[in-house]
Amino acid sequence: MAADDAALVERSWHDPESFAVLYDRYFAEIHRYVAGRLGTHLADDLAAETFLVAFRKRRTFDPDRGAVRPWLYGIATNLLADHRRRETRGLEALRRAPAGEAFDGGHEDSVATRVTAASVQGRLAAAIRRLSAGDRDVLFLVALADLSYQEVAQTLGIPFGTVGSRLNRVRRKLRSGLGGVNPMIGGSDG
Repeated sequence: MAADDAALVERSWHDPESFAVLYDRYFAEIHRYVAGRLGTHLADDLAAETFLVAFRKRRTFDPDRGAVRPWLYGIATNLLADHRRRETRGLEALRRAPAGEAFDGGHEDSVATRVTAASVQGRLAAAIRRLSAGDRDVLFLVALADLSYQEVAQTLGIPFGTVGSRLNRVRRKLRSGLGGVNPMIGGSDG
């Protein structure tokens, strides 16, 4: 698909409407990534802006530097950097929120997990807020966008090995910030 995507970008130089195929193909996942970072209230605008920027910069896309999908995530991540102040304020508000307010119910089989997660939400938000911008980007690209290490490396323009080392560092910092608690299993994950 990467070659097909690159061909679509090139074709869009002369047939701008062909870029719509890329929009249709990737908008939902870019939207999910942005929504996970900034909330759904900004996701529509920022995801659409990602494709507007990509369309405007389509002549500068270089398939030798990577595939279209990570290129789009790179644009979205750069746009997110413009909103980092809001993200930090949102995490601070989450940290201050009473534990019960973050979750208003859910599926019966996930209630126990949600209760445990709610009990550590403030600490998790604070730990995420303390991460460096680069570490936070790696975390969210893996956790929210479900990108591979190679795709994260392409998105951020960093070596493949740096992705793994940042993610390991993030895991240690988050685990430490939670006092060793894994909210998904309700106990210590050692």
